[in-house]
Amino acid sequence: MKLCLFDPGIEDNQGTPSSNLGDLIIQAAVNRELRRSFGTVEPLRISTQTRMVTELMNRVRLSDHLFVGGTNLLSAKMREYKQWQITMADAWRIGRAVLLGVGWWQYQAATDWFTRLVLCGALSWKMQHSVRDEYTLKRLNAIGFKNVINTGCPTMWPLLDFDFTKMPATKADTALLMLTDYAPNPELDTKLYKVIKANYHTVFFWPQGRRDMEYVKDLNFQVSALEHSFNALNEFLQSGPRFDYIGTRLHGGVHCLLTGKRSLVIEVDNRAKEIACDTGFPTAARNDLEAVRRWIAGPVRFNIKMNRSAIDRWRAQFKSKATVGN
Repeated sequence: MKLCLFDPGIEDNQGTPSSNLGDLIIQAAVNRELRRSFGTVEPLRISTQTRMVTELMNRVRLSDHLFVGGTNLLSAKMREYKQWQITMADAWRIGRAVLLGVGWWQYQAATDWFTRLVLCGALSWKMQHSVRDEYTLKRLNAIGFKNVINTGCPTMWPLLDFDFTKMPATKADTALLMLTDYAPNPELDTKLYKVIKANYHTVFFWPQGRRDMEYVKDLNFQVSALEHSFNALNEFLQSGPRFDYIGTRLHGGVHCLLTGKRSLVIEVDNRAKEIACDTGFPTAARNDLEAVRRWIAGPVRFNIKMNRSAIDRWRAQFKSKATVGN
């Protein structure tokens, strides 16, 4: 069994981890699902962030299954917004990639002809694609793909069996803040920080993105900063104080919630908003500081709903094809 994974979690085809550590959170979820379906089979990993070379394309064509592993790779103008670095020729050589929790970048106008041809060439017309929200499903339906399932983001699939009764309902004394370097809004981010500072004794900050810490320093926020590493966040989750997560980083928030932390994601684009609509994940509009205050004051009851039948359908299509342990 040979697998290929187009992996947003690496910046190049030498395996350099992505500087956006949210990609590593997604990567971990994708790895979990591939292990579930194919056991110890290690996929050929190809970065979505850089162009492929001929040698890699030859190996892609020999793979039994091709997967695209999460994040917001799709857009209406993929020639301009190149989250997935493939050409038209690459797409038609790939031919049968299966999406796993992929999303659509931003709310956009109609999909252009270039993107239609790229997606029609690269994606499978037979296998079921997993997308992270209803908006992405509708965008793919509109260009002819009817083999699409809204499974939610694979980072959230463990919530299928999560015991929400063990989640704390009331606020902690400590907060963990995350902000987004590529979507800065100094006025609203400063207001958010002041609300958090007024309600918590201690405020930590985890820089998920490469320039998040630089942005916070420019705003002169007084925070206790963690290192820019996935390990630093995990160590804080395991050995740090009880805390509430509040911030604009979606996957950082999901990761915190999965370890039993109260988590509120501030919406900066369509991703958190669409996931909240589909699942009930706690979010607030960026300018709705009153909603943030109400959430902090609590009590908060979590009632996040994942579509088990959709997730099971996507998983089931590989059961008869896997050779576990090979």
